[in-house]
Amino acid sequence: MKERAGRVFVLLAIVFLLHRSLPAAAQQEPPDDSAKPASQLASSSSEVQHPAPAERNPRYRICRDDVLLLSFPLSQEWNQKVTVQPDGFISLQGAGDVYAQGLTVREFVEAVKKAYADILHDPIVDVDLADFQKPCFTVLGQVGKPGQYDLRNDITVTQAIAVAGGFAPTAKTQVFLYRAVSANWAEVRELKLKDILHGKNFGEDVHLKPGDMIFVPEKFIANFKKYVPYSFNVSSPYTTY
Repeated sequence: MKERAGRVFVLLAIVFLLHRSLPAAAQQEPPDDSAKPASQLASSSSEVQHPAPAERNPRYRICRDDVLLLSFPLSQEWNQKVTVQPDGFISLQGAGDVYAQGLTVREFVEAVKKAYADILHDPIVDVDLADFQKPCFTVLGQVGKPGQYDLRNDITVTQAIAVAGGFAPTAKTQVFLYRAVSANWAEVRELKLKDILHGKNFGEDVHLKPGDMIFVPEKFIANFKKYVPYSFNVSSPYTTY
């Protein structure tokens, strides 16, 4: 009987100690993420950066070596012809340097108005592109004439390959189209042109956009021959290596 009472006493003591320890544990609240610095939150989270959606109808942005005609209808003495320098700046007559690279024509007009604000009151400025970077596409890999070509009209991938000299004998008909989505992202599409060349699946023949790049890979057997050359002996049924 005494032994049983001793066991009950031990159990009651354990329960009492656990009961006293509960309030202290309850006071320990989980860490509040809102109190953490932004740098810690960014490092602790596994956020994946996604490319920004492409602009639907992007306006032309001024590039290096572009030639611009500036007209001031109410102050024609300020009319001038400027060239975008390699560092992206242009030199305005009487107004100093203005950074132009990457701006649309409308944005550049506002920059010119701001530059002449101390000289002309609310100036009217017209800007024309006298010489600019032409839209182009690039074809690389196993084609007759790889290189960069002007995109003068609406053409498809197969037409672009024809412009670049057509498929080389060592070329695959499974090509890759690289298209810029943003400054840091590009979309890559695998196009199987074999069916198109046989009059099927014309939906695979994508229309090009300025800046597109087409890569035509090499057949495996052609690449294999570079490292394991072989020839056939006509007088012998065996292949010599």
